[in-house]
Amino acid sequence: MLVKLTSRAWSLSILAQMDRGVPGRQATLISATGAGRTAFNQSLAHLIDLGLMERNPGHGHPLRSEFRLSAEGAQIAGIASTVESLVKQPCQRILLRRAWSLPVLSASRHPRYFGEIKTRLLPITDRALSQSLKLLETHQWLRRDVESSGRPLRARYRATDTGAEISRAISS
Repeated sequence: MLVKLTSRAWSLSILAQMDRGVPGRQATLISATGAGRTAFNQSLAHLIDLGLMERNPGHGHPLRSEFRLSAEGAQIAGIASTVESLVKQPCQRILLRRAWSLPVLSASRHPRYFGEIKTRLLPITDRALSQSLKLLETHQWLRRDVESSGRPLRARYRATDTGAEISRAISS
């Protein structure tokens, strides 16, 4: 579900805002998330397709619908809100909108090799995984330790600092 959820940039932020009590109207949510209209609409449609959000019947103008969380959406929205609250620096919030950041952190809760992470995230390509690992390491959400005891050298990755906190929040 995490891979599906994060495949749209603003999905996590929309859920977090709904959990915080932001009204489920499009204009209010766009303002609260900072998303562009097109990207927001794609993320909202994605959340509806996943069954995490639904139109609120009988509320709102027909052209300006109101949305609400489904039962499953409410549970995931709580996690989304917790994850967003763990990221203190605005420049790092961009990492939450990247498709593979959260799944990679979840798979890296314990030290793992590249191949082990890839196996846990089967649809991910080598390139996408490599880029995500480098980006998360650059922001110090992930630590890369190279084992020099054998040949060839192998790197193990594990979530650290903010990345470890996010990984725990996702896994709970």
